[in-house]
Amino acid sequence: MTAEAKVRILTWIGLAAGVAGGLLVAFPKVLPAGGPWVQLALGIATLVLAFTARKTGIAEVEGFDGRLSLAAALLGFLVVFFAGQVAFTLLVGVANP
Repeated sequence: MTAEAKVRILTWIGLAAGVAGGLLVAFPKVLPAGGPWVQLALGIATLVLAFTARKTGIAEVEGFDGRLSLAAALLGFLVVFFAGQVAFTLLVGVANP
């Protein structure tokens, strides 16, 4: 597999995970049980995939344009931020009955 193909696959899978996490953040009633934890997992997966794509692209692809992987990383940060707020609220509610 070439470096270009690897970067493309990682970027698009990261974007798909970010969009899925964003949709779950926007519509939290779709996944009532464990929703924030799934959102956090999707956000973290988006970040890992996007930054892996950026690292590979910068190191191995001549003339790499990382705008799409940067967009995926920003989407991952947003998902983690909003899902983290909900997860933190749940944890505080469990700790302080």
